[in-house]
Amino acid sequence: MFQGSIVAIVTPFKDGNVDYDGLAKLIEMHIEAGTDAILPCGTTGESPTLSHAEHDEVIEQVVKMVKGRRPVIAGTGSNSTAEAIRLTKHAQDAGADGSLQVCPYYNKPTQEGLYRHFKAVAEAVDIPLMLYNIPGRTGRNIDVDTMVRLSDIKNIVAVKSAAGSTDKVTEIVIRTDLAVLSGDDSMTLPFMALGAKGVVSVVANVVPKDVKRMVDAFAAGGAEKARKLNAKLYPLSKAMFVETNPGPVKTAMHLLGMIEPTLRLPMAEPSEASKERIRKALADYGLM
Repeated sequence: MFQGSIVAIVTPFKDGNVDYDGLAKLIEMHIEAGTDAILPCGTTGESPTLSHAEHDEVIEQVVKMVKGRRPVIAGTGSNSTAEAIRLTKHAQDAGADGSLQVCPYYNKPTQEGLYRHFKAVAEAVDIPLMLYNIPGRTGRNIDVDTMVRLSDIKNIVAVKSAAGSTDKVTEIVIRTDLAVLSGDDSMTLPFMALGAKGVVSVVANVVPKDVKRMVDAFAAGGAEKARKLNAKLYPLSKAMFVETNPGPVKTAMHLLGMIEPTLRLPMAEPSEASKERIRKALADYGLM
C-alpha cells in the first residue's frame, strides 16, 4: 500500500461546500491512470479548513467511490492526540486501508511527546500508519532516533518525508524497516535512488499517468527512463509550489477544466504573476 504513486488528492469545493460529484470524477481519473493509492484529507486536501463533519464525510465518500479498487490512506493527524485518535478510529470504521499521521503542529512537542503521541494513535487502531514529517509546516522535526523507536510499533510502517534532506532519508532507510515515501515531487527520484518506495504526490493531481510512469520505471530498474521522465516533470512540479500548496495545483486544475479554483480562507488564490508561471508550466508541458 505504501509504495508507488500515491495522490494527495485535492478537495474540490462548489458554492462553499465539498463538490462530491467533482471528487468522484477525480477518483475515476486516478483509477484509470493507475495511481497506486488515494490519500484524502491531507494538506493538499485542505484538511485544516474542513469541519470535523466534512472531514469524516470526505473519507467515507472516498472509500465508497474507490470501491476497493485502490487503497485509501486517510489523512487523520492532529496536534491533539485525542483528536487524532478520534479521526483515525473513524477512518478505520469507514473502511480506510491506512492513515497518514502528520507531526503535531504549533504546540511543538518534545521528541518524547512525539513518540507518545504516535504510539497512542497506533495502539488505538489496527490499520497501518504512515508518519508525516514536514517541519516547514509543523515547526517540529521528527528525529530519526524517534522514528527508530516508533518503527518497533507493529502498525507504524511508513514515513512520508518532506524534510528535504537526503541524509535523513538515507538514515531512515539504513536504520529502520519503514517504507519511505517522498513528500516533495521534485525529490521523488533522488529519494528513490536512496531506497524510498515512491511518492505522495501533488502534481499527480494534474498528470497522474506520468508520475506513475516515472515511479514505476525507476522501481523496475529503468533509471535512465525515470531520469528523462523526471526531467519533464520537474518544472511542472516546481510550479505547483510557486505559492503555498494547494493554491497552485488547484489553479492548474481549474485552467485545465478539472475543478473550480475555490480555496477556503486563510488560503488565497495565487497572484497573477504566479498564475502566469503556472500557465507557462502547463503550456511547456503540452497541457495547454
